[in-house]
Amino acid sequence: MPGLLLGDVFPDFEAESTTGNIKLHEFLGDSWGILFSHPRDYTPVCTTELGRAARLSSEFSKRGVKMIALSVDCLQDHHGWTKDILAYNCEDPASSSLPFPIIADCKRELAVALGMLDPDEKDKDGMPLTARCVFIIGPDKRLKLSLLYPATTGRNFDEILRAVDSLQLTAGKRVATPADWKPGECVMVPPSMSEEEAAALFPAGVYTKELPSGKKYLRYTPKP
Repeated sequence: MPGLLLGDVFPDFEAESTTGNIKLHEFLGDSWGILFSHPRDYTPVCTTELGRAARLSSEFSKRGVKMIALSVDCLQDHHGWTKDILAYNCEDPASSSLPFPIIADCKRELAVALGMLDPDEKDKDGMPLTARCVFIIGPDKRLKLSLLYPATTGRNFDEILRAVDSLQLTAGKRVATPADWKPGECVMVPPSMSEEEAAALFPAGVYTKELPSGKKYLRYTPKP
């Protein structure tokens, strides 16, 4: 359904992939999930992206995140291209495999349903290709974050990993993470929380930055 909003239940679907038939919700189970699309197999930017995603897969796994890729190419192309991705990562394609499945959406049914198509990027037949979408899905199957990049701009998977760290922290703690935050750094106390409640919730202390406005809304506390 085009126009997925944060907090919406992510649509369940069934599709063919490089690891067999997949039912999304069943595949995710109680895990977090990342569904990311790419415009085309055997293309340079996509190869670097999936290579980087593969190198970071152990970090995503540590965080209980399952990854799944998608493009509008067929399974045969996916399997052939996988060998190039592994070679890009300096791995032996004969003895290695990608740590996540790639969905084959050759009829563009999922790309249309999930609003993934890029009208400015077309194949040799004039058909639109998928944009570089990222959907992060929580254990409750609800959409927690979405990103949309054009075909010409590769994604930063380290930033996606950082976003997962923030989403998982703030899902369980009443805090927010500031710009460029990294795990282990101080987090922010939400403006809606009273000073008394903040003092009770954060025994490590709350630091308030003085501002010209005199308003005390920039409040930090060590990661709880």
